[in-house]
Amino acid sequence: MKIIGHRGARGEAPENTLGGFQYLHDLGLRAVEFDVRQLKDNALIIMHDDQFSRTTGQNKSLYECTSCELDQYNQSFHWANWPTHEATPLLSETLNIIQDFDHIEVEVKAVKDMREAENIVETLHLHLAGFEQSAVITSFDTKIHHTLNQRNTPFKHGLLIEENIQYKAIDQALELGCAQIGWMDQLANDKIIQATQQANLDISIWTVNDIKRAQYLKDLGIQGLITDFPQRMLHHFKLDHT
Repeated sequence: MKIIGHRGARGEAPENTLGGFQYLHDLGLRAVEFDVRQLKDNALIIMHDDQFSRTTGQNKSLYECTSCELDQYNQSFHWANWPTHEATPLLSETLNIIQDFDHIEVEVKAVKDMREAENIVETLHLHLAGFEQSAVITSFDTKIHHTLNQRNTPFKHGLLIEENIQYKAIDQALELGCAQIGWMDQLANDKIIQATQQANLDISIWTVNDIKRAQYLKDLGIQGLITDFPQRMLHHFKLDHT
């Protein structure tokens, strides 16, 4: 089971930041999950929300910005003891830090229409060239999966599920050509994990921060455990996160 840092290491460092990805790297972890959005100038950036208020304290829509404006929004705003200003990173900057990672879950956030899906997938393919063995493109948005299939993508992709439609979700993932399902932890009971395994789909579960739960899921044979607290998990599993 791989221990996968959620948005970098959001319980231990500012989420989805270069500093957070470097923190994860310095822990010795080589598996990460993060969120990708596309700005109006086509730049791919790493950010979960579509607006800056929660993470930076500034009430501003992300999609009003271009990449040259990102430095003014400090993603470590709520981290009083964090030593550096953390601008919203570009995907290209993030990949420079995690180029030696062996597992990268790239969550593409929902888009409005197929044109946006095609644009973000095309740009994402350009950026992820060379990461075909490590990157898995994940999304809740079926438009992203359809577009990946149309492009005959070299990347594995995974369907994310947070609604209580477990068995239907397995069928949907197979129809979409997915290699993986990312289950929200609250939905991941023993039966659904077994059914997913029987469908030959890999499993990542998010977000798991409890040690006993993590051990239980490891014993069930899941492939990926996405956690806000990777240092805690690494300590428990004694760095054995393969």
